[in-house]
Amino acid sequence: MFEQMKARYLILYSVLGMIATLIALIVLDVSDMAFDVISQVVLYVAVPGIYFGYYFRKHNASVWNVLSFGGIHKWLPALFALVVMSIAFSLSMFWFQLFMLAPVAPWLVDFMLEEFPIPDTPWYVIFTVFTIAILAPVVEEFMFRGVLLKRLIGKTSVWGGILISSLLFGVLHLDVIGAFLFGVVASLLYLQTNNLLVPILLHIINNSLAAVAMFLAPTWPESIAIFDLADVYSKAAPNAIVLSISAVLLIGAIFWLARGLDTRKRPEAETIHK
Repeated sequence: MFEQMKARYLILYSVLGMIATLIALIVLDVSDMAFDVISQVVLYVAVPGIYFGYYFRKHNASVWNVLSFGGIHKWLPALFALVVMSIAFSLSMFWFQLFMLAPVAPWLVDFMLEEFPIPDTPWYVIFTVFTIAILAPVVEEFMFRGVLLKRLIGKTSVWGGILISSLLFGVLHLDVIGAFLFGVVASLLYLQTNNLLVPILLHIINNSLAAVAMFLAPTWPESIAIFDLADVYSKAAPNAIVLSISAVLLIGAIFWLARGLDTRKRPEAETIHK
């Protein structure tokens, strides 16, 4: 299904849609919350809805051609374990970035650690949590692990598609390295199962925990939590240990998931049930 979709059109429509929306919202001088909500609706609902809706209708298919609940329960323990590894790596990698920046740009470290006020408007909080935890994971998996991954595999190779699509995914996130490795894991899960619901669930679990942390702002675990410049140095040892262990586990998980892929130059295309 995804092999027939043109990735350049998805990128073009997303860029044009966001530019047109930003211009319209600036001209209308809407509030910051309205600006945020409308722009996210365009990016995560309107553009992908039009794009994927067109291709699914064109091929007389539905989303259930690429999503399946069959056997999904068998993957749940692995998905939770992968999320724990990914979060541990991302948090400790964030410390490492701060550690490298601290000697040359302490002001930037202070900026990155600054707490941003969270609006207390109930409907906006609900919308934000829903977008982060559900909407973004679903749409991003359709875009990156669906269209981009499959199109790039067709033009390069299995690993070419995995690495390039994951790199693009990482560049669009603040945690570039962590997001890149997350993209590799999600790509391998999709190629091994041929079921987009598996990486979607991985993404939902990961983002749900991130959304909870964003609004609850937990201070645990105390030994590795970074709140100011002094913590970057005083908690260097435990963060370095977590980074080393999580990196080894995450890379090991990638090798585990990649079993058999080196013998398949191109995975079989999904079957379209008409």
